[in-house]
Amino acid sequence: MLRRIFLLTLVALAACKGEEKSDSIYLLNREPVSVRGWILDVAGAKRGETIEMELARRQGLFAGTSLWVENSQYASGGIAGNGAFVILDVPPQNATIGFNAPGAETAKLVMQGVPGNAEVFIPDILLERGGSKVLDPKKIQVKLPAKIDKARATGQYANVGGYKVPIVLTPLNQFTERREYPEPPGFRPVATVR
Repeated sequence: MLRRIFLLTLVALAACKGEEKSDSIYLLNREPVSVRGWILDVAGAKRGETIEMELARRQGLFAGTSLWVENSQYASGGIAGNGAFVILDVPPQNATIGFNAPGAETAKLVMQGVPGNAEVFIPDILLERGGSKVLDPKKIQVKLPAKIDKARATGQYANVGGYKVPIVLTPLNQFTERREYPEPPGFRPVATVR
């Protein structure tokens, strides 16, 4: 009789266990955000005396820069030799992107209110120790893919790097470059693929 009660207790406990819910921050999100843009320079950096020296200085700067997304194990991407970057699988809503550059260790860019599946475009980032600044905040874009013919504002806003940016519904056919490095304007070191 005691065996039977023990066995029934085990069956009841197994049935009551149910599904475990994990609150881990390392779970891959089903609606990740992609972030693209380019680094302009590090605040206070000494410029090269000639264009050749400046290009070599910047190439060394970009080669020595790494990036990460705080509290995200699965974000992937990198920085090209010309300062362009792409980061995939960034968690939606709130995320902090970190850059570690010579002279700007632990530079950060905070994003808040970015919806899932969005593409965030951030040009001309000036890195500084512990922070960052976007030189022309009007060029920041938060695009959300939609089955529409023409882009239109949603009336909602995201905060990117401390700037209020409108969220724009954008036709799907304009997302072909979502996973590619953007092309920064001006004289830049040539990107090399390894």
